[in-house]
Amino acid sequence: MRPVIFRWQARREFDEAGDWYEKERAGLGLEFLVEIEGLIQRIASNPEQFLILFRDVRKAVARRFPYCVYFRERHQNIVVLAVFHSARNPAVWQQRTK
Repeated sequence: MRPVIFRWQARREFDEAGDWYEKERAGLGLEFLVEIEGLIQRIASNPEQFLILFRDVRKAVARRFPYCVYFRERHQNIVVLAVFHSARNPAVWQQRTK
């Protein structure tokens, strides 16, 4: 399993989404966090199973929540660029690839 590094924007998105779901219904925030953490573990175990979407950035799609994790491999690490709601403008996370 490769080490995972979150860009600060991705960590903030992840935390804010978990908080939002928790406010919607008690326990739902934890369910969101567990789902995304499981997805990140799958990424860290085998990043090549996810297709390259943009430049060298790969996309992993959550099953239960409308979120995707955008990441790249850097020096044997996984760098998470975004934990992104699928309805948001992708130009926001694409700016992080520079």
